[in-house]
Amino acid sequence: MPIVVGVRFKRAGKMYYFDPDALDIHVGDYVIVETAKGLEFGQAVSGPKEVSEEDIVAPLKKVIRIATDEDRRIVEENETKTREAFEKCLEKIAEYGLHMKLIDAEYTFDRNKLIFYFAAEERVDFRELVKDLASIFRTRIELRQIGVRDEAKMLGGLGPCGRPVCCNGFLGEFMPVSIKMAKEQNLALNPTKISGMCGRLMCCLKYEQSFYEQQHSRLPRCNAKVMTPKGEGIVMEVNLILDKVKVKLARPDDTFELEIFDASDIRLISPCEGQCPRMMSE
Repeated sequence: MPIVVGVRFKRAGKMYYFDPDALDIHVGDYVIVETAKGLEFGQAVSGPKEVSEEDIVAPLKKVIRIATDEDRRIVEENETKTREAFEKCLEKIAEYGLHMKLIDAEYTFDRNKLIFYFAAEERVDFRELVKDLASIFRTRIELRQIGVRDEAKMLGGLGPCGRPVCCNGFLGEFMPVSIKMAKEQNLALNPTKISGMCGRLMCCLKYEQSFYEQQHSRLPRCNAKVMTPKGEGIVMEVNLILDKVKVKLARPDDTFELEIFDASDIRLISPCEGQCPRMMSE
């Protein structure tokens, strides 16, 4: 199996594998690598290790060198030039009257390409803008339209929890999230409650999903018939977090009582699929 190092080009960007080419690379080292865009400056986030061929995107490119002080100086210059390019592009967008929101700009390490990221609600004809920018910056220009999730990742901000959004802080890739997860976690299906600043379902719904799936597979559903220490009953509510079940028990006088049992103290007699009310309060 090939030996590779994992390199990331942005703080919460995707990790890519490269051939260390006998260089002594450690986690945290800055390196210069060859990519499809040209030479790039990145940080090693995983040391040399063996991976299977299936995990590698061919062809596996090599690490050119460990970054030098001169490379770092170039990166600082690029950041300064990028800010200037961003402001100039804003001016040109206003001049052409284009309905687009400029999000970010990025020079490749070797300055062979200048990439502008933008958001727009509809298709934008920016051909004249590209020609104008190319004549100003004397390099290849690429305008790349991004979606709302990528916009949130680039801009950052605070989520409903009060913490910096996960996509900007540490998530290398977006995880698939569905409304089914919110239902299985007994969350109120209010868009303002389960949506992030991007307007899409919050990425953190994925974090605990495996726990809820496990609990749903082992705990009885609502309306199921169960045996409890006090006799047979019908499940009325389930608390997946506390591992407790609220059961309706029949009394001798034909009335009913509700009692809460630990899930380990009840036994399923006959299952019954049903829509549970909201999870029991603690």
